[in-house]
Amino acid sequence: MPIKNKALRALAFLTVFACSATFAAEGHFEHANNDVSNVASLQRGARNFVNYCYGCHSAKYVRYSRLAQGLGLTETQLMENLMFTGVRPSDTMQNAISADDAKRWFGRQPPDLSLVSRSRGPDYIYSFLKSFYLDPSRPTGVNNTVLPGAAMPHVLWELQGVQKAVYEGETDAQKNMVKKFKGFELVTQGKMSPEEYDQFVRDTVNFLDYIGEPMQLERQSLGYYVLGYLLVFLLFAYLLKKEYWKKVK
Repeated sequence: MPIKNKALRALAFLTVFACSATFAAEGHFEHANNDVSNVASLQRGARNFVNYCYGCHSAKYVRYSRLAQGLGLTETQLMENLMFTGVRPSDTMQNAISADDAKRWFGRQPPDLSLVSRSRGPDYIYSFLKSFYLDPSRPTGVNNTVLPGAAMPHVLWELQGVQKAVYEGETDAQKNMVKKFKGFELVTQGKMSPEEYDQFVRDTVNFLDYIGEPMQLERQSLGYYVLGYLLVFLLFAYLLKKEYWKKVK
């Protein structure tokens, strides 16, 4: 029975790994290269989230007070710039949209983004926000190469501009012509340059990565102390072992 369970767990792991690798290849993931130790970037990301995402997406596992502490904001700065739905700093970041309205407008309720970075990864979010393209067949007029058929409209189109997906044909093993994604081509210039929009997205992803695990920097720094302790303990254990066995020799 234990062998069977191990085999099933191994099979499940390989299946998930293969599906993730395939999805990443099809989604054309780019590296976010975010840095959660960059407080200025986190502050800009919080501003971006509140202004462009918070209307539909909540972050219900994040408290305003914890956010202010991590971002180095005073209570006054917090309430003037980031608090639009809560009444106390101890409140969580719940948005104002009702579930019925969300389902009527988008076909489903927009997901909470508290843990999206941990479940999907920063690279996924970064690539997703840069991969909207014109598609007249969709109700919103756009589609996404990372998440085809996404119900979310391109809320950042004024900043990024409007782009189209460019494909090129190639022949497969059965000599059938298939389309291969080549890249994006800007159709209408946005308010931001490509470099500015890229930084905007990186800051937003950085913020989402931070709220997914606010203690990650402390956890990583604590890890160095733990490894140091284990190395010192290993040294003493080795010396004790030599002391015990020297008479045996």
